[in-house]
Order: sequence, then C-alpha cells, then structure tokens
Amino acid sequence: MRDTPDLATPPIAAAAPRGAMCTDCGLSRMALAPRCGTACQFTIPDFPTREAATHGSAGADPHFGQVQAMHRARLADPAPGAQWTGITTALAADLLDRGTVTAVLTLAPAAHDPFRPVPVIITEAVDMARVRGMRMGFAPLLALLEPAIAQGHRRIALIGIPCQVHALRAIEAELGLDRLYVIGTPCSDNTTTENFHCFLARLTDAPETVTYLEFRTDYRVEIRFDDGRVRLIPFLKLPLSDLPGDFFPMTCRTCTDYTNRLADITVGYMGGDGDQWLIVRNARGAEMLAALGDRVILSALTSGGKRAAAVRGFAANTARAAGGLPLRRMPDWLRPIVAWLQPRIGPRGMEFARARVEMKAVETILHLRRAMPNRMRHMVPDHVWALAAPYGLLPAPGERAGQAASNSDQPSPP
Repeated sequence: MRDTPDLATPPIAAAAPRGAMCTDCGLSRMALAPRCGTACQFTIPDFPTREAATHGSAGADPHFGQVQAMHRARLADPAPGAQWTGITTALAADLLDRGTVTAVLTLAPAAHDPFRPVPVIITEAVDMARVRGMRMGFAPLLALLEPAIAQGHRRIALIGIPCQVHALRAIEAELGLDRLYVIGTPCSDNTTTENFHCFLARLTDAPETVTYLEFRTDYRVEIRFDDGRVRLIPFLKLPLSDLPGDFFPMTCRTCTDYTNRLADITVGYMGGDGDQWLIVRNARGAEMLAALGDRVILSALTSGGKRAAAVRGFAANTARAAGGLPLRRMPDWLRPIVAWLQPRIGPRGMEFARARVEMKAVETILHLRRAMPNRMRHMVPDHVWALAAPYGLLPAPGERAGQAASNSDQPSPP
C-alpha cells in the first residue's frame, strides 16, 4: 500500500466567508458558488423535487425518504479499521475495481489527527482502506469535483453526509458527468474537530490515545484505545449537559435530513440493531449492493420497544435548552437503573431509528423557532412537520411553506 501523502487533497479555492448556517460543503469554493443560495439544504430545501429527480418518485416515508429496500447488513469478512464492518468503503472500492467509476471523492484522516477530515480523490480500490473510520468536523468535499473533472474523471462516486449530498444533487446536471454514484451516511450533531477533542477529554484522561468512538444502538458509547482497551459508557453517563451551548452548530441542530434522503444508498447503523443498516433508494443503490454479492450478509430488520415516551422526554428537555433554561438532570442514584433498563425496554431496531429521526424533527423546529423564526417557512419541509405533529409541535401562522410571513417573523433578540 502506498504512503499517505499520495492521498493529499488537490488544490482547491480558499474558504469563502461563512455564515452561521454554512457547513462548508465545498460548493462556495467552486465556480458554481453563486448556486449556494438555491442548492444549500439550509436555505430553501425542496426534497420532493430533488427526490423525484434522483429516485424517479418523491419519498413516501416521512422518516426515511424514498425506500426501495432496507436491510440489516454486515460484511462476511469485516474490514480492519472500519467504523462498523466496512460496507461503505467496500461499496466504493468495488465501483473502482469494476471500472464503473474512475474516482471516489471522500474524506481521509489528516496525517496529524485521525479524527480530522481531509477531502481526497481516490482512484485505486486498494486506497479505500485508508479512509475507513469516523471523522468529526467539516470539510469542503464538493470542492474536489472541479479538480476531479479537470483530471478527466467523468464517472465519479461520492461518499457524503446529507448537507453535502443535497448541494451535490442541486448542481449535478451542471457538472457534465457521465455517471454519478452517491453513497450516503446519516449525520447528526456534527461539530468542529476541536470541539470533538474537547469532548474526548471529558471522557478520558488520555484522549490522545483514543482511536475509535461510536454511539451504539444499545445506548452505550464505545471507545477504543491504541493499546487495545475498549470502554463502554452508557448514554446517561455522558457529560452532554456540561457541553457549552455552542458545541453543536445551529446547522446540525436544525438538520432536516438525518437519513440522507438524496443518496443512492444510505449506510448507517440506527436501524441495524447491532449491525449496519442499509437503505437502498434507487436502481444505482441496488446495483452497488448487488455487486458485493455474498461478501455482504443481509438479514431482516428488527423492531422493539416504544419510542413515544423517549421522544417526548427529549422534546421537553430540548424546549428547555432552546429557551435558555437548565436541563432537568436525572438524580445520580437513578442513572444506573435507567441505563440498565434502556437497552431492554427502550426503542430498538427500527423503533430506535424512528425515534432518532423524530427527535431531530422536534429539535429542528424548537431551535429554529427560538433563534431564526424568519427561516421556519423556508427550512422546515412537510415531512418534518409530519414527524413532529404527534408531539404537539404544529406550525404557527407564517411558519409553513407557502404561508405569508407573520409579524413575529423576525429573529429573536440575542
């Protein structure tokens, strides 16, 4: 295998001035930068139109978007260094191996920091092993489109998070590509790499030795260390309520596309109940999955528990946080009991996935309503209102798309 410098990012334009609702997907660094206003997920997203153009029909499932098939999945031979078993990078490597694409745009670890994302163009299947694992932070992935096309690549795959994929779909027709495959991963609650390291420092006195962190569906966080140790921390024992108020940017607290609705295939974990979770959305997604053959083991989805109480509790605490009030903390003596109960009676499998998507819908509405009410009727799509309605969150006058702005449609004072 070749040395890491071979995966260096080609020259891309410097970052443009960024507002509070920019995740630096890379579009603002391209010649197509004037399209930011209509392409960005955080301006005026139009999921029905984009889903129809991408998948052939608009998404019927408010939780997950357009679904051709869903599976629990794992690689028969798990890839070393993968976040789960390595399905995401296996799909991309196979596209390169078969010559279906000539380049994959994705994120690699920085040479000095394995958690810092660096955009790279991969042209050899073997090099996909170099980009396994989780990155935390923002990176201008789409800015690689121009150098990749300049190098002669017309059949491209991209591995991206929802805000990157939304912008990509908006400009796809203008790129002149012969073929585009999009492998999406779910995303929520991203933060800067610097903030992530601060979070690690709250979990261990040796954060520099951490090689892996994952929020699991059994309500525990798994941390691995460079000496082989593994530590599991129940969600309830995480210091989340101690994080500064700006730890998660407003974009991530108001994301309306947790499951990457515009990808050809979404590879995540929420509905996997311990395995990975695949949402095949269209023929390209089905083609990629079928090409892996018996290298990937598929099984039926599971579901258990009830999500309503968990989402209501989350909504109550989010409403307090959005209003500047302190969170209601669970008594220390009760935490071990609830931590024991959660994986046994809490939502599991697909019920867990639906709970998380509904929590994001609730979070979006509450935070936008407080901080940026003038954006409500533009940024909150119909499927988000549908998900939040069972929890009493209904659009006020002027908050729904197509409604006239109300007099309250002004930003709240700081």
